[in-house]
Amino acid sequence: MLSNILTVAQQVLILFILIGVGFAANKTKIISEEAIKGVTNLMLYIVTPAVIINSFNRPLDTQMMKGLVIVFAAAVFAHIINIVAATALIHDKEKGRERIFKLSMVFSNCGYMSFPLQEAILGSDGVFYGAAYVAVFNIIVWTWGESLMRGSFKFSLKKIILNPGIIGTLVGLVIFFGSVPVPSVIGNPIGYLADLNTPVAMIIIGYHLANASLKIRGKNEYITMLYRLIISPVILAAALLLCSVKGDILIVCTIAASAPVAALVTMFATKFEADTRLAAGLASLTTVISIITMPVIVGMVQFFG
Repeated sequence: MLSNILTVAQQVLILFILIGVGFAANKTKIISEEAIKGVTNLMLYIVTPAVIINSFNRPLDTQMMKGLVIVFAAAVFAHIINIVAATALIHDKEKGRERIFKLSMVFSNCGYMSFPLQEAILGSDGVFYGAAYVAVFNIIVWTWGESLMRGSFKFSLKKIILNPGIIGTLVGLVIFFGSVPVPSVIGNPIGYLADLNTPVAMIIIGYHLANASLKIRGKNEYITMLYRLIISPVILAAALLLCSVKGDILIVCTIAASAPVAALVTMFATKFEADTRLAAGLASLTTVISIITMPVIVGMVQFFG
């Protein structure tokens, strides 16, 4: 078990070195706030879809089709359980703060933080399965998540479909299930763009980490971090093991569920004029703590699964 934990810890440490580059770039003013916004858009609208499409650019395989369905179902289960837990456990006199805590409990950084680790441990298969988890994340965050922040439920099919993660997933699924041949003149550029995911995503996280407060101020902060980093992934991993789901699928789902608070929580806080300092603080603090929790949880799951 120790060797499994150390293997994952090594990969997480590599990611944190890249995060350190972003942190240093902020402190030395090498990268400006405007520049990081542009790079974030590059990640959101170009690199992330490229990563997903690149992972689906492979021969049709019935076993992997089955695995894709299992990951999708596991992600739905995880998010439903998280919503129930957040509703039951989080109560705050200030509703704006309460919504940030709930979002932070429910949504992990299953794209930016998970894709690099899934790829490092499992190769392209990790990202292939991880894309299904991210698809569920996108559907739920643009329905339940946005409705929570808005204060009223408003279903928008357009917002669900027309976001980069879902578009990339849909294109990838067409390529995979339709066995669509992608010529190298197109496939190679997509691959090059996909290669940007790990370093650029980590540098962005590091840049924002340099601006955030890492202080814990109350009970809800402890509940949110404990649930996000430990309880949520343990529940999902236990459920999958009870259903005899092991191997790559188990690891992919555990990595996604054990990731820190989603960066999108801070973006939503900005959009809906909520407590952005709280959102950024939770995202940053859980990112720092995850250097310990992710290797331990993923390593233990690798041992048992």
